[in-house]
Amino acid sequence: MKRILALDQGTTSSRAIVFGPSAEVLGVGQREFTQHFPRPGWVEHDPEEIWETQLASLRAAVVAAGVGMDEIDAIGIANQRETAILWDRASGEPVAPAIVWQDRRTAGFCEAQRERWQEGVHAKTGLLIDPYFSGSKLRWMLDELPGVRVRAERGELAFGTVESWLVWKLTGGRVHVTDLSNASRTLMMDLRSRRWDEGLLAWLNVPRGVLPEIVGNSEVIAMTDAAVVGAELPIAGLAGDQQAALFGQLCVDEGMVKTTYGTGCFLLMNTGEEPVMSSNRLLTTVAWQIGGAPCQYALEGSVFTAGSAVQWLRDGLGLIGDAAGVNALAASVEDNGGVYLAPAFAGLGAPHWDPHARGVIAGLTRGSTAGHLARAVLEGIAFQVDDVVRAMRADTGLALGEVRVDGAASASDLLMQVQSDLLGCTITRSAVAETTAMGAAFFAGLAVGVWSEVDELRAIWRGAERFEPSGDAEKVKALRRGWQSVVQRSLGWASEVEG
Repeated sequence: MKRILALDQGTTSSRAIVFGPSAEVLGVGQREFTQHFPRPGWVEHDPEEIWETQLASLRAAVVAAGVGMDEIDAIGIANQRETAILWDRASGEPVAPAIVWQDRRTAGFCEAQRERWQEGVHAKTGLLIDPYFSGSKLRWMLDELPGVRVRAERGELAFGTVESWLVWKLTGGRVHVTDLSNASRTLMMDLRSRRWDEGLLAWLNVPRGVLPEIVGNSEVIAMTDAAVVGAELPIAGLAGDQQAALFGQLCVDEGMVKTTYGTGCFLLMNTGEEPVMSSNRLLTTVAWQIGGAPCQYALEGSVFTAGSAVQWLRDGLGLIGDAAGVNALAASVEDNGGVYLAPAFAGLGAPHWDPHARGVIAGLTRGSTAGHLARAVLEGIAFQVDDVVRAMRADTGLALGEVRVDGAASASDLLMQVQSDLLGCTITRSAVAETTAMGAAFFAGLAVGVWSEVDELRAIWRGAERFEPSGDAEKVKALRRGWQSVVQRSLGWASEVEG
């Protein structure tokens, strides 16, 4: 029996899942880790804690599957993207906390660069100049941490996003790589040549020697160190979590779309072998490259705050005891009662791209209740997705018939129905919740022969519940008017009010 171990390293927890040949889940391990907020707008992780929780999750999943480590055929890795880590090549120790993708500390630098450099950067990378991407984070580390730039220029330091860090640790410090999907999120890789670009490196003042080698998404990349994990295993799949979820949802044909409702919310559309450059402030990104097949590209919209808004209701306001409690609370009212929430807790992503936006609640009256606020939170997630899909339609001219969804918040029937009403299309929830990990497993399994071709995977993917639009166009128009009004009030808040 073939077994693939998928590592799903996320923003708030590290997970590991052992999959069988029909993508059945054989064992799961998960560990949460600490979120650090040292200043307003700053978000950090401890790279060693990421590694320790991922290793513990890996071991727990294998034990839960009832197999030995040497019975695993390959490892696939999916990771939180854009989170930047810098470490010492000799000791393997991080030189600073990881700067998380949500972090806004480089907003000032990015703003200063946009007028002169945005057009050229977008043409090469498909990205916008924004604190979201890891290139500006690396530049900040090199400039702001004492002695770091000198050490980097001497070749003493290694940079990578989380998959690079995990491969380094899994191989005992022997292999320093990143994959195409993650490299395309750095502001440093040319989308068409799929190589580090010397002009972009000069712009960010990044020494080439600090960067990892770029590899494909489905190939035997390295072997694990037996002293680290207990066996020599091929690391055969690497992908950013959202590209892994796109593949896990089997959105392998041009025009197919998936949405993952996690800490943030991420929409990707497969655009085939040619990158589609957005006119509506969406991102163009590498989807994947499997072996020697042509590279596939995607159009992406990134929503920074989705499930984390539900966490705020739980942890910040104490209105619910657990995340699932938001559904019953939101369903306790018939509608939002005129209450709207722009959940711009970490700025707004696509298509607004405003790091200075902040959360705004509007429409409160004396009759507003906790239920109205809970519903406004769920609707705020759905509205952000609607904004992105409308931009995708404008860029591609495609009318979507279906959006495949996954992630923790997709379990909310209320949210999915609101989403279907706003988009005016079918929402199909995956029968397998772990589509990100499954995508990583698919990449690894294809590389080692568990599956011989992508068409074999089509029979494995299964949809579950489907949500159809209610057809109340006037209600949707009214909801959008309220949403657009509250978003306008959130834009630029920090720069205007906080100075």
